Amino acid sequence: MSLEERNISAVVEGDADGRRLDLWLTARFTYRSRNQWQTIIREAKILVNGSAVRSSRVLRTGDVVAFIPEIEEPAVVMDYSIIYEDEYFFVVNKGGHLPCHPAGPFYRNTLWYDMSRKYGKVFIVNRLDRETSGLMLAARDNVTASNLSAMLMDGRLKKKYYALVFGDFKQRIEAGGRLVKDTSSQVMKKRKFVMEADFKGDPGTAETAFTLFEPVAFDGRYSTVRAIPETGRLHQIRATLCSLGFPLLGDKLYGPDDTLYLKIADDLITPEEWSSLILKRQALHAYYLGFPHPQSGENMEFEVAIPADMQV
Repeated sequence: MSLEERNISAVVEGDADGRRLDLWLTARFTYRSRNQWQTIIREAKILVNGSAVRSSRVLRTGDVVAFIPEIEEPAVVMDYSIIYEDEYFFVVNKGGHLPCHPAGPFYRNTLWYDMSRKYGKVFIVNRLDRETSGLMLAARDNVTASNLSAMLMDGRLKKKYYALVFGDFKQRIEAGGRLVKDTSSQVMKKRKFVMEADFKGDPGTAETAFTLFEPVAFDGRYSTVRAIPETGRLHQIRATLCSLGFPLLGDKLYGPDDTLYLKIADDLITPEEWSSLILKRQALHAYYLGFPHPQSGENMEFEVAIPADMQV
């Protein structure tokens, strides 16, 4: 169930126009006191038009007030550190077992929620998959978020990753091509990468993707690979490496056997199948970010070490 599906919503009608949110809630939903509603609002469990607000928010006719009921969320590891902050944004080093943003069953157990609770509302700029570790940006305001997002879109925001893959990755590969639906997979959302020279479909129906891959190390079983994406497509690095024959360790969807993804969803995976993944999470780490400061234009560069669970 998505966050939107579990919200309980009410539309503000004309007679409530101009009233404070906490007073409107107290009058309409009398089973809680004003103080209780104020606490719930502070905990960001009340959204007005999709955003967390203060108790003093003045309502207008047509506003949608949504209440997020209590729900048990899957456990996560709230593992992140702030490696840089100023009045405009944070640079965050995220662990590999933490969702960035509310989605599916996750709301409070997310980086966004925890940071918003500590620092005031933040805006995630370049979200990482729940199981991808490393560097990401969170803006303090929507103007900065928009500026940083524009850099992400036009290529001024540079990212580099380490990936730990099965096999001996021996040579540099410039992987330019298309990402298309993997029709051979039972998993509907799975994608595959096709080199441009091999792509036979309608160019208008497939996203372009370009990633530079460079070998870093090989321990006789697994390779550490550097991945430098020039485009930012969904699952780009994971899908491309899988299609090139070098799936990530720990990847349930783009690993050697994507049926494990369905077995995990149905709670049918065996201990032996878990062991075949080698790692509990996908072995992808965003180790570098570089971009011009959104206000001063100063060149900003950040780098963090590869985490212990990916070292070979």
